[in-house]
Amino acid sequence: MRKESYLYTRLAGGTVECGTCRRRCVIPESGWGWCRTRVNEGGRLYSEIYGEVSSVSINPIEKKPVFHFHPGSRWLSLGSVGCNFRCPGCQNWEIAHWSEGPPGTEYVAPEEAVSKARSAGCLGISWTFNEPTVWFEYTFDSARLAKSGGLRTNYVTNGFMTEEALGMIAPFLDVYRVDIKGFSENTYERMGHIGKFRGILETARKAKECGMHVEVVTNITPGVNDDKAELRAIASWIRNTLGPGTPWHVTRFHPNHELRNLPPTPISLLEKARVMGKDEGLWYVYLGNVPGHPGENTCCHACGELLIERHIFEIKTCKIRGNRCPECGTAIPGEFSRNRLARTL
Repeated sequence: MRKESYLYTRLAGGTVECGTCRRRCVIPESGWGWCRTRVNEGGRLYSEIYGEVSSVSINPIEKKPVFHFHPGSRWLSLGSVGCNFRCPGCQNWEIAHWSEGPPGTEYVAPEEAVSKARSAGCLGISWTFNEPTVWFEYTFDSARLAKSGGLRTNYVTNGFMTEEALGMIAPFLDVYRVDIKGFSENTYERMGHIGKFRGILETARKAKECGMHVEVVTNITPGVNDDKAELRAIASWIRNTLGPGTPWHVTRFHPNHELRNLPPTPISLLEKARVMGKDEGLWYVYLGNVPGHPGENTCCHACGELLIERHIFEIKTCKIRGNRCPECGTAIPGEFSRNRLARTL
């Protein structure tokens, strides 16, 4: 479905500048933005994927991954097509790297998405699988409707949105799960085909300031973004900017798309990254995509008590009472409640 963009500027000669992501594409008449989901027709910018859903499922919040926001809760998870990055090892490249032709989607109105989430007993709605910013109009309308209906909301994002986009959706967004793919322009050029990445850090900082729950993921890819100095710099930035209680997930890369020739990330490297994060002062550094590894679990940062035991996306035990460690009484950063189960669609 087509929808006029909420964030763009008209320029001379029928050209427009998109204000949704930090590429700020300047698009001539009949031209398309870099993401190939937005078109300029008659000096107006339109999203071509409003409500066009390629993937829909009910997932535990741990799959995002988010570990400190109502562990065990279930979320209606929606994805569309397209992205403002073209990561060579993207796990969802079939939809995220879509650029033309029939998108293979089904229209789901915001009202229908909210109804599905509520009838299934979900805690909230998550926009994931592809970059939520590229169908911003839909996620904004849906988030506003979800919040008015008592649901929580979650962006799983690469963080390359503009300040205007964040400011617009912030009142209706609860959880901001952001990828920090590296800590240099060279790494971001290889991963996302962008030269400047500092805006991603600034947007994450502002999301935190707006009161969102923020968690960070770095999917460590051998030979691409595994530089130890950069990993340590990410951890240091999280501590200084988002706070030491902000969870950092260092996750295992599995060969895919253009990087099928690479091996999976050595578990030893993930373990070293986890130690580096702890050494830099982070309280909660999780090791992901390695089922059964103790790095999936949550332990109190003050006394070391095992609080949440996980296996993949399943909560095996949860000892947190309110938001405190039952052993020493220390407050655990995040929001915690009794596990919630959702019915299948």
